[in-house]
Amino acid sequence: EATIDGTHIASLGAGQFFGELALLDRGPRVATVVASSSMLLLVLSGREFDELIGKAIPSVSRRMLMVLGRRLREADEQLADRGSPRLTGL
Repeated sequence: EATIDGTHIASLGAGQFFGELALLDRGPRVATVVASSSMLLLVLSGREFDELIGKAIPSVSRRMLMVLGRRLREADEQLADRGSPRLTGL
């Protein structure tokens, strides 16, 4: 379960990923993710992540971009619902 300041953001499942934004821009992590069941995780260092998306498996980069795009659109819709300016018009 992913939360930000105690607010539920998403429920993640098999094949999904998290923490990629911090690895992409080397910025701070913004969400807390807590397992609600047993699971197997692949944990990557920044260097391993760069290798994975840059050279080893380009399809991972494409999938990640698609997921990040979807997340941005969802965040944009939430802002619009609150009367805030949209992000995707940039």
